[in-house]
Amino acid sequence: MTLNFYAQPYDISAEGFYFVSVEEYNKQASSLKNNYGDAIEEFEIQFIDGEIIDCELAKAWGVNQGNLSEFFNATNEWDDNQKTHYIIAVGECGYSHDQANDDPIDIEIDIYELDSLIDLAYQFVEEGLFGDIPERLQSYLDYDKISNDLGFDYTETNIAGNNLIYRCA
Repeated sequence: MTLNFYAQPYDISAEGFYFVSVEEYNKQASSLKNNYGDAIEEFEIQFIDGEIIDCELAKAWGVNQGNLSEFFNATNEWDDNQKTHYIIAVGECGYSHDQANDDPIDIEIDIYELDSLIDLAYQFVEEGLFGDIPERLQSYLDYDKISNDLGFDYTETNIAGNNLIYRCA
């Protein structure tokens, strides 16, 4: 799907424009004049339409004139997994753009595509993270309490319609 943006001039006497590429933005921005014939230099870049994951990436990225080209490159080159890592790293874990920009997969974040912390508790018990618990005893475990404890380290979020549970390293 094509990304659609709107460049809203900070000058209230000028009208903005829609664009779908950096080249189109540069062409229109360089020729835009206000009502008095002065060149427009500053714009607010607004995400209008595209994939949901790209919309959420734009929010975490903080798209502006200075990083627009870099953003377009990332949306074209990164897969959804890289975009999700970036969104969580920068948008939720507090990493800077510079720390996450090269390859967001390199940032240590544990991400599970599960519906709830209780599902994570069941998965951890099955994987043996709490030691070897015989299957006949697993039904006696209090998964609600385990999920409450996991809630101290893990957080739930929803990105592009996918419920995710993550832990920042």
